[in-house]
Amino acid sequence: MSSLPLSELDAALPGLVRKIRVLDALSWPDGVEEAFLASWRAGQPELPRVQLQPRDHSADIDALEGFIDRCDVGHPAGRHLAMTARSYATAGHMLGAIGTPAFTQYSSALYRRPDFSYPNLNLSMLDAANFFLNTTDALIGGARIPPSPAEIPAEAFAAWMQPELDRFFGPGRITVLLDPTLAAKAIAGASRIRLRASALFSELDKNQLLQHEAFVHVATAQNGALQSNLKSLGLGAPRTTQTQEGIATLAELFTGSMDINRLRRLALRVLAVQQALDGADFIQVFEGFLAAGQTQEESFRSTQRVFRGADLRGGSAFTKDAAYLTGLLGVHTLLRIAIRDNRPELVGYLFAGRLSLGDTVRLAPLFESGWLQPPVHVPAWARDLRRLAANLAFSAFISRIKLDVLDLDVLMAFAD
Repeated sequence: MSSLPLSELDAALPGLVRKIRVLDALSWPDGVEEAFLASWRAGQPELPRVQLQPRDHSADIDALEGFIDRCDVGHPAGRHLAMTARSYATAGHMLGAIGTPAFTQYSSALYRRPDFSYPNLNLSMLDAANFFLNTTDALIGGARIPPSPAEIPAEAFAAWMQPELDRFFGPGRITVLLDPTLAAKAIAGASRIRLRASALFSELDKNQLLQHEAFVHVATAQNGALQSNLKSLGLGAPRTTQTQEGIATLAELFTGSMDINRLRRLALRVLAVQQALDGADFIQVFEGFLAAGQTQEESFRSTQRVFRGADLRGGSAFTKDAAYLTGLLGVHTLLRIAIRDNRPELVGYLFAGRLSLGDTVRLAPLFESGWLQPPVHVPAWARDLRRLAANLAFSAFISRIKLDVLDLDVLMAFAD
C-alpha cells in the first residue's frame, strides 16, 4: 500500500486514537473505596466489587493498522507516526483484554514489568525500588525527619496553582479543575490539570505537582501541539509514558521538590506491581502499603492504581507505575550522555513534544534542519544548561564512590 504525505497522516492520527483513553477506561466507580474500607475496619475485608468491562476497540485497531501501512517508516517522522499508532493499537488490545491475563501482557509491552532487567546493566526497577526503600528505612523510622502535614483543600490548592500556570503558559491557556473520580491526586492533560476534589495537599505538593504535572506533562503536550509539521508530537501516546514520567520525576529531584515520602511512594508502587504479578491479591497488596506506613485511604488508592483493569485475585496488574523509575533511569542516563558527548540540544528535544528517548535521537535531523521547532515552554532547570551540566557531572562522578565499603569510621580515617 502506498504511503501518504506526512501532513495527511499527521492530521489523521489524532482522530484515529481519540476513543482509546486508557485511564478513563480503567477508572473505578464512586463508592468502591468507602465499601472496601468499611469491610476492612469491620474485620471482614472483601475484594472490591468492580465490574471489569473490556472495551471493544477492534475497529480503532483495524484503522490504526491501515494507517501504519501507509506510513513511510524510512522517514524519521513517518516512523514516529507508525510507532505512535502501534502503541495506541497495543493500548486498544489491552483495553479489550481487561480482566484477563492478556491485559497484563499488553500492559507490560507498553510500560514494562518491574522485574525487566537491562542486559548491559544487570539492573531492574525492582532492584532500584528495593535500594531506595532499604536506604531510607532507617531515616523514615526515626523522629528526625518530620512528616509533611496535608492540610490544603483541593479548592484552595487550585486557587494557588492557577496563577502559577498563567505566569508560565500565559493567562487562560491552562485551567485547573476539580474531579471527584480521580484515583491519583492530580492528572495533567494538554490544556488542563485535574485535581482529586477530596484530596488534601501539603506545602511540599505545591512545587512537586507544578514541576511534574504542569512544567513537564502540560508543557510537552503544548510544545508538541505548536509544531507546524508534526502536531502529533502533542499526543500523549502510551509509548511516551516512560520518558514523560522520567522527565517529570527528574524535575522533582533537580528542583528539590521530591521528599523522602514521595520517593518511597514511587518505590513502593513498583514493589506492589511485582507482588500483584507474583500472585498477591488486592487485600494483600493493600496490607503491604499499610505496613509501609501509608494511611488506609492512601493504601487503598495506591493498590487501586496497581489493579486497575486487572484481576483483583492476583497474578495480574496494570504495570504503569513501574514506568516512573524506569523513565527516571533512562532520562537521567540520556542527559548524562548528552552532556558527556557535547549534545546539549538533546535536552531541548525532550521538551519539544511527547517524545520517547529514542525519538530524541531519531528526530534530531529534523530539528537540525528546522523542519521541527525547538520547544516554547521549558522549565528553568532544563533551560539553564550550565547548572544542569554541573548536576549531571557531579552525579556521574559520585556514583563511582562505593558506599558498601565505607562507614563513618573509615571515612573519618580518610578525612584525618
